[in-house]
Amino acid sequence: MPRRLVELPLLRRLKPGLYVHDEEALNAEPEIGLLDQPITPVDAFFIRNNGALPDIDAPEAWRLTLDGEVERPATWSLDDLQRRFEVVTVTSVLECAGNGRVQFSPPTDGLPWRLGAVGCARWTGVRLRDLLVDAGLRPGAFYTAHHSPDRLIKDEARPALSRGLPIAKALSPETLVAFEMNGEPLPRLHGGPLRIVAPGYPGSAWQKWLERITIRPCEHDGEKMRGTDYRLPGAPVAPGEPIDASSFEVITDMPVKSLITAPLAGFAVAVGAAFGVRGFAWSGAVPVASVAVSSDGGETWHQAELGAGEGDFAWRPFSATMMAGQAGIVTVMARATDAEGRAQPLEMVWNPRGYCNNQVQRVRGSAR
Repeated sequence: MPRRLVELPLLRRLKPGLYVHDEEALNAEPEIGLLDQPITPVDAFFIRNNGALPDIDAPEAWRLTLDGEVERPATWSLDDLQRRFEVVTVTSVLECAGNGRVQFSPPTDGLPWRLGAVGCARWTGVRLRDLLVDAGLRPGAFYTAHHSPDRLIKDEARPALSRGLPIAKALSPETLVAFEMNGEPLPRLHGGPLRIVAPGYPGSAWQKWLERITIRPCEHDGEKMRGTDYRLPGAPVAPGEPIDASSFEVITDMPVKSLITAPLAGFAVAVGAAFGVRGFAWSGAVPVASVAVSSDGGETWHQAELGAGEGDFAWRPFSATMMAGQAGIVTVMARATDAEGRAQPLEMVWNPRGYCNNQVQRVRGSAR
C-alpha cells in the first residue's frame, strides 16, 4: 500500500478540518476560518512534508548529535536537553515559503498552497545557541546542517530534506530546538520529538524530526538547499526568461503579510449596515507597524486597530468596522506595512518557484 494511504487516516483522525493536497507526500492546510485564533490549535495547523513520515517508535530513546566545527561533539537525549539547558518558550508564526502559490499566474512548480499554510504557536525547547556554546564553536563555523530520518518516497536512499541556518541565526536567542508545541509534547505530524524553530525564516528552515546538527565551514548543500529550492532570484525574472540558478539566494526573511479571518468569502451584509473585519498580520525580521483595510476593492483605505502579539515573532491581531455603502459586490482587503515602510503589494510579484507571495488578500461578498 502506498505510504501516503497509510498516513491519511492518522491525519483525518487528528486534523479532521484540513484540506489534503493530492500529492505523494502528506500535505494539508486548514480553511481560513480555522485560523481565527491568536494561537493556532494543533488540530488546525497545516502539515508540510517533502517525503514520508518517519516511524517514531520510542521518543524517549531519541538522541540529538551535534558535531562538525565544534570542539566537543556531543549527543543528548530529550531528558538531557531538558535537565542541562534552560527551557524557554517562543511564540512564533510558522509559514511555508510556498503559501499562496496557487495565486501565481502563470503557474509555477510546487505544491499549490492556498492561504492556509501558516499558523502561530507556542514552541518550547532549548536555545540552539546554548547547545553550540556548550559544544564550543570553532572559528570556521559558518552554517548549520540539519539531518532527519525522513526519506524521499521515490528514492528511500535520499533524505527528504536537509537544510540549515547561517551561524548568526543559529546563535540568535529565538532559535530553538523544540520538543513542545502549545504546551504539549511535539506531535509526530509536526516533527516530534525534536524540531528546529527559526522564527522569521520560512518553514523549510524549521527542520522536523531533528537527530543531528553538523556545523559546517560553508553554506550547507543538503537536500533542498541547492539550485532554486527555497531561494529567490537576486533580480526580477519574468515568466519565460532563462533562469540562472547561481543568482538565486536562500530565503532568510519572510515578507510582511496579513490574513483576513472574518468575514469569509461569500459573506452577505445588508446595504448600509456595519460589519466587522478582523485577522492577523506578521512579518519576518522587521516587525509589523500598521494594517490598512478597505471594503471597496482598494478605492479607499482606513487604518485598522492593530493589537499586540504574544512576542516579537507572533502574529498581531487587527480589526476594523466597515460599512456596506451600496448594493452589489463587496471586496474586503487588508494591507500590512512593516516598520521599514514595506507594504504588501496589491498584485502578486511573480518568481519562478512561487515563493513568498504576500499580495493583498481579497475577500468577496455581497451587499443587498
